Amino acid sequence: MDYTSPMRKWHELKFFSTDHFEVPLPEGHRFPIEKYRLVREALVAEKILSDEQIIPAVEASEKDILLAHSEKYFYGIKNGTLPEKELRPIGLTWSPQLFSRSLGAVNGFISATENALRDGFSATLSGGTHHAHADRGEGFCVFNDFAVSALKILNEKRVSKILIIDLDVHQGNGNSSILGTRDDVFILSLHGERNYPFRKVPSHLDVPLPEHIDDEEYLRALSSALSPLRYLNPDIIFYQAGVDVLKEDKLGTFDLSFEGIVERDRMVFEFQKYLQVPMAMALGGGYAKPIALTIEAHLNTYKVAREFFS
Repeated sequence: MDYTSPMRKWHELKFFSTDHFEVPLPEGHRFPIEKYRLVREALVAEKILSDEQIIPAVEASEKDILLAHSEKYFYGIKNGTLPEKELRPIGLTWSPQLFSRSLGAVNGFISATENALRDGFSATLSGGTHHAHADRGEGFCVFNDFAVSALKILNEKRVSKILIIDLDVHQGNGNSSILGTRDDVFILSLHGERNYPFRKVPSHLDVPLPEHIDDEEYLRALSSALSPLRYLNPDIIFYQAGVDVLKEDKLGTFDLSFEGIVERDRMVFEFQKYLQVPMAMALGGGYAKPIALTIEAHLNTYKVAREFFS
Protein backbone atom coordinates (compact mmCIF):
# COMPACT_ATOMS: atom_id res chain seq x y z
CA MET A 1 0.00 0.00 0.00
CA ASP A 2 1.02 3.66 -0.40
CA TYR A 3 0.89 4.95 3.17
CA THR A 4 4.45 4.88 4.47
CA SER A 5 5.15 8.44 5.66
CA PRO A 6 4.54 9.69 9.22
CA MET A 7 1.25 11.39 10.03
CA ARG A 8 1.35 15.04 8.98
CA LYS A 9 0.47 17.77 11.45
CA TRP A 10 -3.16 18.91 11.54
CA HIS A 11 -2.50 22.25 9.86
CA GLU A 12 -0.82 20.42 6.95
CA LEU A 13 -3.78 18.15 6.21
CA LYS A 14 -6.09 18.81 3.24
CA PHE A 15 -9.89 18.74 3.12
CA PHE A 16 -12.30 18.97 0.19
CA SER A 17 -15.49 21.01 -0.17
CA THR A 18 -18.38 20.90 -2.63
CA ASP A 19 -20.56 23.87 -1.64
CA HIS A 20 -19.28 25.86 -4.64
CA PHE A 21 -21.57 23.61 -6.69
CA GLU A 22 -24.89 25.40 -6.30
CA VAL A 23 -27.97 23.21 -6.76
CA PRO A 24 -31.45 24.74 -7.12
CA LEU A 25 -33.97 23.00 -4.87
CA PRO A 26 -37.58 23.97 -4.17
CA GLU A 27 -38.08 26.25 -1.16
CA GLY A 28 -38.66 24.23 1.98
CA HIS A 29 -37.02 21.07 0.58
CA ARG A 30 -36.03 18.81 3.44
CA PHE A 31 -32.54 18.16 2.13
CA PRO A 32 -30.44 20.80 3.94
CA ILE A 33 -28.01 21.59 1.13
CA GLU A 34 -26.96 24.82 2.86
CA LYS A 35 -25.33 22.82 5.66
CA TYR A 36 -22.22 22.14 3.57
CA ARG A 37 -21.48 25.84 3.25
CA LEU A 38 -22.34 26.43 6.91
CA VAL A 39 -20.04 23.64 8.08
CA ARG A 40 -17.15 24.97 5.99
CA GLU A 41 -17.68 28.54 7.21
CA ALA A 42 -17.93 27.43 10.83
CA LEU A 43 -14.76 25.30 10.63
CA VAL A 44 -12.85 28.35 9.42
CA ALA A 45 -14.55 30.81 11.80
CA GLU A 46 -13.68 28.63 14.80
CA LYS A 47 -10.14 28.13 13.49
CA ILE A 48 -10.51 24.37 13.33
CA LEU A 49 -9.38 24.51 9.69
CA SER A 50 -7.84 27.31 7.66
CA ASP A 51 -9.07 28.49 4.28
CA GLU A 52 -5.85 27.17 2.78
CA GLN A 53 -6.60 23.64 3.99
CA ILE A 54 -9.97 23.47 2.24
CA ILE A 55 -9.81 22.75 -1.48
CA PRO A 56 -12.87 22.99 -3.75
CA ALA A 57 -13.45 19.57 -5.30
CA VAL A 58 -13.52 19.19 -9.07
CA GLU A 59 -15.87 16.90 -10.97
CA ALA A 60 -15.10 13.18 -11.05
CA SER A 61 -14.44 11.66 -14.45
CA GLU A 62 -16.91 9.44 -16.26
CA LYS A 63 -14.31 6.67 -16.12
CA ASP A 64 -14.23 6.81 -12.33
CA ILE A 65 -18.01 6.91 -11.92
CA LEU A 66 -18.38 3.88 -14.19
CA LEU A 67 -16.22 1.86 -11.81
CA ALA A 68 -19.29 1.56 -9.60
CA HIS A 69 -22.26 2.58 -11.77
CA SER A 70 -23.90 1.37 -14.96
CA GLU A 71 -23.61 3.39 -18.16
CA LYS A 72 -27.40 3.53 -18.48
CA TYR A 73 -27.80 5.10 -15.06
CA PHE A 74 -24.84 7.46 -15.49
CA TYR A 75 -26.11 8.85 -18.80
CA GLY A 76 -29.65 9.05 -17.48
CA ILE A 77 -28.40 11.40 -14.76
CA LYS A 78 -26.02 13.26 -17.08
CA ASN A 79 -28.64 13.93 -19.76
CA GLY A 80 -31.66 14.32 -17.51
CA THR A 81 -33.39 11.40 -19.21
CA LEU A 82 -33.88 9.22 -16.14
CA PRO A 83 -37.58 8.28 -15.92
CA GLU A 84 -39.51 10.04 -13.15
CA LYS A 85 -40.15 6.76 -11.34
CA GLU A 86 -36.37 6.21 -11.11
CA LEU A 87 -35.61 9.82 -10.18
CA ARG A 88 -38.24 10.01 -7.43
CA PRO A 89 -36.44 7.72 -4.92
CA ILE A 90 -33.39 10.03 -5.00
CA GLY A 91 -35.54 12.81 -3.57
CA LEU A 92 -33.73 15.62 -5.39
CA THR A 93 -34.90 17.71 -8.32
CA TRP A 94 -32.84 16.95 -11.44
CA SER A 95 -30.80 19.76 -12.97
CA PRO A 96 -27.44 20.05 -14.75
CA GLN A 97 -26.15 21.53 -11.49
CA LEU A 98 -27.21 18.40 -9.59
CA PHE A 99 -25.19 16.27 -12.00
CA SER A 100 -22.12 18.50 -11.57
CA ARG A 101 -22.41 18.55 -7.79
CA SER A 102 -22.82 14.77 -7.69
CA LEU A 103 -19.59 14.39 -9.66
CA GLY A 104 -17.91 16.87 -7.33
CA ALA A 105 -19.07 15.00 -4.24
CA VAL A 106 -17.54 11.77 -5.54
CA ASN A 107 -14.26 13.43 -6.47
CA GLY A 108 -14.15 15.12 -3.08
CA PHE A 109 -13.96 11.70 -1.47
CA ILE A 110 -11.58 10.34 -4.10
CA SER A 111 -9.30 13.29 -3.27
CA ALA A 112 -9.71 12.68 0.47
CA THR A 113 -8.75 9.04 -0.08
CA GLU A 114 -5.65 10.02 -2.09
CA ASN A 115 -4.56 12.47 0.59
CA ALA A 116 -5.27 10.04 3.43
CA LEU A 117 -3.02 7.44 1.79
CA ARG A 118 -0.26 10.04 1.66
CA ASP A 119 -0.83 12.02 4.87
CA GLY A 120 -2.67 9.63 7.20
CA PHE A 121 -5.98 11.52 7.39
CA SER A 122 -8.20 13.56 5.13
CA ALA A 123 -11.90 14.25 4.72
CA THR A 124 -14.53 15.70 2.48
CA LEU A 125 -16.96 18.29 3.83
CA SER A 126 -19.83 16.42 2.18
CA GLY A 127 -20.32 12.89 0.91
CA GLY A 128 -21.05 9.56 2.46
CA THR A 129 -23.55 8.88 -0.33
CA HIS A 130 -24.15 5.32 0.78
CA HIS A 131 -27.67 4.85 -0.65
CA ALA A 132 -26.60 5.02 -4.31
CA HIS A 133 -26.64 1.62 -6.04
CA ALA A 134 -24.90 0.63 -9.26
CA ASP A 135 -28.00 1.23 -11.36
CA ARG A 136 -30.05 3.69 -9.31
CA GLY A 137 -29.97 6.39 -6.68
CA GLU A 138 -31.90 6.68 -3.44
CA GLY A 139 -32.14 8.78 -0.31
CA PHE A 140 -30.49 12.02 -1.55
CA CYS A 141 -27.61 9.96 -3.01
CA VAL A 142 -26.89 10.08 -6.76
CA PHE A 143 -23.47 8.44 -7.13
CA ASN A 144 -21.74 6.37 -4.45
CA ASP A 145 -18.52 8.07 -3.36
CA PHE A 146 -17.29 5.25 -1.09
CA ALA A 147 -17.85 2.58 -3.75
CA VAL A 148 -16.13 4.56 -6.52
CA SER A 149 -13.14 5.40 -4.30
CA ALA A 150 -12.84 1.85 -3.00
CA LEU A 151 -12.92 0.26 -6.44
CA LYS A 152 -10.48 2.83 -7.80
CA ILE A 153 -7.72 2.15 -5.27
CA LEU A 154 -8.37 -1.60 -5.29
CA ASN A 155 -8.19 -1.77 -9.09
CA GLU A 156 -4.97 0.25 -9.01
CA LYS A 157 -3.63 -2.26 -6.43
CA ARG A 158 -2.78 0.55 -4.04
CA VAL A 159 -4.48 -1.31 -1.18
CA SER A 160 -5.59 -4.87 -0.61
CA LYS A 161 -8.21 -4.39 2.14
CA ILE A 162 -10.62 -1.55 2.97
CA LEU A 163 -12.66 -1.20 6.15
CA ILE A 164 -15.81 0.93 5.96
CA ILE A 165 -17.17 2.13 9.30
CA ASP A 166 -20.66 3.48 8.59
CA LEU A 167 -22.23 5.17 11.62
CA ASP A 168 -24.96 7.10 9.87
CA VAL A 169 -28.36 6.33 11.41
CA HIS A 170 -29.45 4.90 8.04
CA GLN A 171 -28.02 1.64 6.74
CA GLY A 172 -25.77 2.05 3.70
CA ASN A 173 -27.71 -0.22 1.37
CA GLY A 174 -25.90 1.14 -1.69
CA ASN A 175 -22.49 0.43 -0.20
CA SER A 176 -23.65 -3.10 0.54
CA SER A 177 -25.22 -3.77 -2.86
CA ILE A 178 -22.02 -2.71 -4.65
CA LEU A 179 -19.34 -3.87 -2.20
CA GLY A 180 -21.05 -6.20 0.27
CA THR A 181 -20.00 -9.50 -1.31
CA ARG A 182 -16.34 -8.59 -1.83
CA ASP A 183 -13.64 -10.09 0.39
CA ASP A 184 -11.29 -7.10 -0.06
CA VAL A 185 -13.82 -4.74 1.56
CA PHE A 186 -15.39 -5.08 5.00
CA ILE A 187 -18.45 -2.97 5.86
CA LEU A 188 -19.51 -2.34 9.46
CA SER A 189 -22.87 -0.59 9.79
CA LEU A 190 -24.59 0.53 12.99
CA HIS A 191 -28.02 1.84 12.09
CA GLY A 192 -31.65 2.17 13.05
CA GLU A 193 -33.43 -1.17 12.79
CA ARG A 194 -36.73 0.53 11.91
CA ASN A 195 -35.44 3.44 9.85
CA TYR A 196 -34.81 4.06 6.16
CA PRO A 197 -33.99 2.11 4.04
CA PHE A 198 -36.76 -0.27 4.97
CA ARG A 199 -35.33 -2.97 2.68
CA LYS A 200 -31.79 -3.38 3.95
CA VAL A 201 -29.00 -4.98 1.90
CA PRO A 202 -26.73 -7.11 4.11
CA SER A 203 -23.32 -5.66 4.99
CA HIS A 204 -20.42 -7.77 6.23
CA LEU A 205 -21.42 -6.82 9.79
CA ASP A 206 -24.78 -5.16 10.43
CA VAL A 207 -25.72 -3.96 13.91
CA PRO A 208 -29.39 -2.93 13.79
CA LEU A 209 -30.32 -0.88 16.85
CA PRO A 210 -33.72 -0.09 18.38
CA GLU A 211 -35.45 3.27 18.41
CA HIS A 212 -34.53 5.76 21.15
CA ILE A 213 -31.25 4.06 22.01
CA ASP A 214 -29.21 6.27 24.36
CA ASP A 215 -25.52 7.14 24.55
CA GLU A 216 -24.52 4.32 26.88
CA GLU A 217 -26.28 1.56 24.93
CA TYR A 218 -25.03 2.86 21.59
CA LEU A 219 -21.40 3.14 22.69
CA ARG A 220 -21.53 -0.34 24.16
CA ALA A 221 -22.78 -1.70 20.82
CA LEU A 222 -20.09 0.15 18.89
CA SER A 223 -17.34 -1.09 21.19
CA SER A 224 -18.53 -4.68 20.77
CA ALA A 225 -18.63 -4.30 16.98
CA LEU A 226 -15.17 -2.74 16.68
CA SER A 227 -13.38 -5.15 19.00
CA PRO A 228 -13.10 -8.15 16.63
CA LEU A 229 -12.16 -5.85 13.73
CA ARG A 230 -8.81 -5.12 15.37
CA TYR A 231 -7.59 -8.29 13.64
CA LEU A 232 -8.92 -7.39 10.20
CA ASN A 233 -5.69 -5.67 9.06
CA PRO A 234 -7.18 -3.13 6.65
CA ASP A 235 -4.94 -0.81 4.64
CA ILE A 236 -7.31 2.15 4.98
CA ILE A 237 -10.51 3.05 6.83
CA PHE A 238 -13.42 4.91 5.24
CA TYR A 239 -15.47 6.59 7.97
CA GLN A 240 -19.07 7.70 7.35
CA ALA A 241 -19.53 10.09 10.27
CA GLY A 242 -23.23 10.96 9.96
CA VAL A 243 -24.66 12.97 12.85
CA ASP A 244 -28.28 12.00 12.20
CA VAL A 245 -27.93 9.82 15.30
CA LEU A 246 -28.56 13.03 17.28
CA LYS A 247 -31.75 12.99 19.38
CA GLU A 248 -33.04 16.15 17.69
CA ASP A 249 -32.56 14.83 14.15
CA LYS A 250 -35.77 14.85 12.12
CA LEU A 251 -34.86 11.77 10.07
CA GLY A 252 -33.24 9.82 12.90
CA THR A 253 -34.55 7.33 15.46
CA PHE A 254 -31.82 7.49 18.12
CA ASP A 255 -31.49 9.61 21.27
CA LEU A 256 -27.77 10.37 21.24
CA SER A 257 -26.54 13.60 22.79
CA PHE A 258 -23.72 15.82 21.53
CA GLU A 259 -21.51 14.20 24.16
CA GLY A 260 -22.49 10.74 22.98
CA ILE A 261 -21.52 11.54 19.37
CA VAL A 262 -18.20 12.98 20.58
CA GLU A 263 -17.49 9.71 22.41
CA ARG A 264 -18.53 7.76 19.31
CA ASP A 265 -16.03 9.67 17.18
CA ARG A 266 -13.33 9.36 19.82
CA MET A 267 -13.84 5.61 19.87
CA VAL A 268 -13.46 5.42 16.07
CA PHE A 269 -10.32 7.58 16.04
CA GLU A 270 -8.81 5.56 18.88
CA PHE A 271 -9.51 2.43 16.83
CA GLN A 272 -7.78 4.00 13.82
CA LYS A 273 -4.84 5.03 15.99
CA TYR A 274 -4.54 1.48 17.32
CA LEU A 275 -4.45 0.03 13.80
CA GLN A 276 -2.09 2.78 12.56
CA VAL A 277 -3.69 2.94 9.12
CA PRO A 278 -4.88 6.00 7.19
CA MET A 279 -8.48 7.20 7.31
CA ALA A 280 -10.66 9.09 4.84
CA MET A 281 -13.82 10.59 6.35
CA ALA A 282 -17.10 11.81 4.88
CA LEU A 283 -19.60 14.11 6.54
CA GLY A 284 -22.69 11.91 6.28
CA GLY A 285 -26.25 12.77 7.23
CA GLY A 286 -27.64 15.40 9.59
CA TYR A 287 -31.15 16.82 9.46
CA ALA A 288 -31.83 18.50 12.79
CA LYS A 289 -33.96 21.62 13.11
CA PRO A 290 -32.73 24.18 13.75
CA ILE A 291 -29.86 23.38 11.43
CA ALA A 292 -27.43 24.91 13.94
CA LEU A 293 -27.67 21.66 15.93
CA THR A 294 -26.45 19.65 12.95
CA ILE A 295 -23.62 22.13 12.30
CA GLU A 296 -22.52 21.89 15.94
CA ALA A 297 -22.50 18.09 15.80
CA HIS A 298 -20.40 18.06 12.60
CA LEU A 299 -17.98 20.59 14.09
CA ASN A 300 -17.58 18.41 17.17
CA THR A 301 -16.45 15.53 14.95
CA TYR A 302 -13.72 17.75 13.52
CA LYS A 303 -12.69 18.91 16.98
CA VAL A 304 -12.23 15.30 18.03
CA ALA A 305 -10.29 14.56 14.85
CA ARG A 306 -8.01 17.52 15.57
CA GLU A 307 -7.28 16.09 19.05
CA PHE A 308 -6.05 12.86 17.50
CA PHE A 309 -4.23 14.19 14.45
CA SER A 310 -2.52 17.24 15.95
